[in-house]
Amino acid sequence: MIELTSEKQQKLDLFRTIFEEYNSHTNLMSKNDLPKIWSKHIPDSLSINLFFEKYGTPNSLMDIGSGGGFPSVPIAIVYDQIQVTAIESISKKARFLNSAKEKLDLKNYMPVCARVENLNYEMKNFFDVVTSRAVADMAKIIEYSYPFLKKNGFIVAYKSKKIDTELQNSERIIKKYKMKLIDIISYSQENSEERCLVVLQK
Repeated sequence: MIELTSEKQQKLDLFRTIFEEYNSHTNLMSKNDLPKIWSKHIPDSLSINLFFEKYGTPNSLMDIGSGGGFPSVPIAIVYDQIQVTAIESISKKARFLNSAKEKLDLKNYMPVCARVENLNYEMKNFFDVVTSRAVADMAKIIEYSYPFLKKNGFIVAYKSKKIDTELQNSERIIKKYKMKLIDIISYSQENSEERCLVVLQK
């Protein structure tokens, strides 16, 4: 369980308000999913604390396919010592991320509107951790993430507990890039959904 300062809790509350206001005129999230921001999306985003507890808090983190800011914005709020780069190719979502950065005064947060395949060369071999949540299967996540990881850097993929088939289908890619599957960290959400963080190391 993460203990939050009152300032960080207020920023998370404000993020939810900003998100809901923006969502009312720009479809970032379905109306059915919107009530689950506090019960599902923010807690799930912050489940990365389970990884940090085991492997340490990184200096730099890239989130691929940040969408409406999950997990990148909650991570940037709670872990303000991490430089968080959020990659989002859909312009309306990237605009929201920039708006959230400004309104939340997140100096450690940098949204980038681009496809991950087209990112600047300067970002190659730069990040300690690359995250991805609800974006692609493991094979694609590895292909997208690998060029941007430092040596010994980590991929942390948010997945459902039913990960076996995905991992089997990504064995060729794991072998190709000489990645190591080092951990599968299980956790449960309030709604009892079984989730996990799949951790690979470069």
